[in-house]
Amino acid sequence: MSSALFSPITLRGLTLPNRIVVSPMCQYNSTDGTANDWHLMHLGQFSLGGSGGLVMTEATHVTPEGRITLKCATMCSDANEAAMKRVIEFCRQYGVARHGIQLSHAGRKGSTLPPALGGRPLKAEEGAWQTVAPSALPFGDGWHVPHALDLDEIEALTRSYVAAAERADRIGYDLVELHAGHGYLLHQFLSPLSNVRTDRYGGSLENRMRLPLEIFSAVRAVWPDEKPMGVRISATDWVEGGWTPEESVVFARELKALGCDYVDASSAALDPRQQIPIAAGYQVPFAEKIRNEAGIATMAVGLIGTAQQAEAIIADGRADLVCMARGAMWDPRFAWHAAEELGAEAPYAPRTMPCHPSTRPWLFPGRQKPAA
Repeated sequence: MSSALFSPITLRGLTLPNRIVVSPMCQYNSTDGTANDWHLMHLGQFSLGGSGGLVMTEATHVTPEGRITLKCATMCSDANEAAMKRVIEFCRQYGVARHGIQLSHAGRKGSTLPPALGGRPLKAEEGAWQTVAPSALPFGDGWHVPHALDLDEIEALTRSYVAAAERADRIGYDLVELHAGHGYLLHQFLSPLSNVRTDRYGGSLENRMRLPLEIFSAVRAVWPDEKPMGVRISATDWVEGGWTPEESVVFARELKALGCDYVDASSAALDPRQQIPIAAGYQVPFAEKIRNEAGIATMAVGLIGTAQQAEAIIADGRADLVCMARGAMWDPRFAWHAAEELGAEAPYAPRTMPCHPSTRPWLFPGRQKPAA
């Protein structure tokens, strides 16, 4: 019996051997925005084939002020570019996975301590900086009041995204994703809870979508045509009066018209008042809705942790790919294990072939070596 999860998928010039993606995970371990040996280990372990066909680099910010914390990654200097190029070249030398990068700007959710240290806003003596947003509305009580971006600053922001994408291409990434979810800057423009502007970037749905669409279009113009480009969104704010799944479908249609290849459908994190009905696969219906109603490929995320669950999502046509973060951390060999359970095959990096099930017939009777 063939496995839907382990069927290949092609996005533009990129073909992945299976539908499993290692989701971008903030590491809070960069040095002045620059990758280091931690990233060699973190991304390297996922690159061997056991974690999936595509490995995403963490949310990488397009300006220093766009960081969530002082320990977050940036892609806005030659040092940033050179260090990450070293990491990705290392992963390619020893691994078999393809690599994507998520470009982001934290907006009003920046200037904080890392989550492990409490995640609260930084104090002045701790290196706090002026955050920015569509409107001068703080994320919550006790948070920094952001500066509302003016039109010149919006133009400069767009140029920062373009420059970061050009660096990502020089590094050799196969795919780029814009982060327009989780309460970060582009999401802040989309949601009426955080965007109360009265100019062309606020008010109507068309106006609130304008900047994310302009940035997508500008990046797509410099990103190579053969390389796919996607967007992560929060499909709902889980707050009355906020961004909705129906608006997400409209946004996805507009993105598709501009050359977007997929939507990574997450949710929430814009407003502390959110009420989230957390359960296994609780965000999969958003990926299904967007896929069916906007006619675009989707990635499903959110508490996906078993081979049978992931297989059903793909086989039932609810999404085109599944993304795993905590699940990938828990089991960096999930794809290998799932392949055995589903009677399929996942790629193995050459130096990992000694552990292939076919080399251990006492544990895997009759298991054949994969075709060359």
